[in-house]
Amino acid sequence: MDVFEAIKKRRTIRRFKQEPVPLPVLQKLVEAARLAPSGGNLQPWEFIIVNDPGVVSDIFSTLAWAGYIAPAGNPPEGKRPTAYIVVLQNLNINARTPVADLAAAIENILLQAVEEGLGSCWIGSVRRERLAELLSVPAGYTIDSVVALGYPDEQSVVEPFTGSVKYWRDQQGIFHVPKRSLAEIVHYNRFQPHR
Repeated sequence: MDVFEAIKKRRTIRRFKQEPVPLPVLQKLVEAARLAPSGGNLQPWEFIIVNDPGVVSDIFSTLAWAGYIAPAGNPPEGKRPTAYIVVLQNLNINARTPVADLAAAIENILLQAVEEGLGSCWIGSVRRERLAELLSVPAGYTIDSVVALGYPDEQSVVEPFTGSVKYWRDQQGIFHVPKRSLAEIVHYNRFQPHR
């Protein structure tokens, strides 16, 4: 699969088969994150791989899912993630661009997940204090976000943007995600208002 194909195929997944993700695959995802660009090459990231079923279950309660259609967007029992990568910012590294650095690392995780046949959901709505307590995250680190992972058990498709960014699930359970068109977002050589 080429990079652009992986980008087009990558969709947020919130329903997962209950098949464990092998540890070497999870390590490969973190290896992909490690190789991301970073302002000043400061690399303010660290990662916690969570694949123990008990800890995976505990983490679920610290996350909010699919706000536009909550609570219907919450993965039901038997369809929940089988692994997580918790993305930490090391505050002891005086990073110039930590938000961009961590986002680049996370996008590498998401794209490598596509290559590995995994579904993923990048979650920023996290009860950080509770999750830090569960995972024994020390002072000097903050939880940026969580990437939920597993083998996909749903389909998500891109729809044309028609005035609303709100995604929805149809009667067949397919997620529909509106995206603005290229013509709506690109300018050539200088900014020109869209008609």
